Amino acid sequence: MSLFSYPLKFEFKVLTFAPQFSVTDSNGQEIFYVHQKLFKLKEDISVFSNKSKADLIYKIKADKWIDWSTSYVFTNVKDGNFIGRVGRKGMKSLWKATYEIFDEQNTPDFKVQEGNGFVKIMDGLIGEIPILGFFSGYIFNPQYHISNKLGEKIATFSKEPSMLGTTFKLSDVHGLSKDEELRVVLSLIMMVFLERTRG
Repeated sequence: MSLFSYPLKFEFKVLTFAPQFSVTDSNGQEIFYVHQKLFKLKEDISVFSNKSKADLIYKIKADKWIDWSTSYVFTNVKDGNFIGRVGRKGMKSLWKATYEIFDEQNTPDFKVQEGNGFVKIMDGLIGEIPILGFFSGYIFNPQYHISNKLGEKIATFSKEPSMLGTTFKLSDVHGLSKDEELRVVLSLIMMVFLERTRG
């Protein structure tokens, strides 16, 4: 049985000083509220159970200063346990954004890769054109494929058409344990912060 009810929606709050967003399930129920601390030399993400921010459950922190190959470590706040990490593949991400997910033993577990590199290039070009760039969020929205160690696709993560480009959707994740499922979702939470300005 899945840990969450899919699809999941990752939706940014647009009128806030610090970047933050809600993750809701197919029933519209909030399962996570995510907040990024500003003015940090290293990325520092807090994952709460809801928007009240009363219950902090996970932390995501960069393992070094901002870099193409930085890894982002997941920690369970309640027991302090390391539960995995996600790393961006620097050179590969120049053409297609590519991330690798590692388990609690630091073993590569899953890969997240952008489906179409052309979308990334066109978004970068059109996004720089005055007025026209404002509409790129309706035209060039990246889609990411999540695969396991055997190369089998397990889910799709996509940016939804939007003038402000603030919503992502995760399709049904299948064939995973609950620990694996959680690692994938935490990885996508971190990836959203890194990729949200595109489209």
